[in-house]
Amino acid sequence: MTIDDGIDEYKANDLSADKLDELIVQGKSFKVIHIKDMASVVKQLEKAIEDKNLTCRIYTEYRSTTLASALIPTGITQAIGLSSAIGIGIHNLATYNPHYEIGKNKLNNTLTIIRKRA
Repeated sequence: MTIDDGIDEYKANDLSADKLDELIVQGKSFKVIHIKDMASVVKQLEKAIEDKNLTCRIYTEYRSTTLASALIPTGITQAIGLSSAIGIGIHNLATYNPHYEIGKNKLNNTLTIIRKRA
């Protein structure tokens, strides 16, 4: 199935190791839906990507909304916003220029895997 932005969707239960390898070798972006065990699927994706000597960055989609808390003028929310910004910055440096980005959407139980570079 293809969604509006042209990225193919695969149900987590239907995504075999062979199909996953094929998608990575072809340099495809794709989405995994109907995920029951997010950690397990992320681990499977990360291993499949790294087994091909490629790099990946795993992040939580919409994480930047935590930065908005810095705008709320209380000490606690500003501290949370600042620490989130620092954490995101460090993570981005540690995973600079990856081949793939894996975006976790815990609310929808989906993963969006985007090929960033060849």
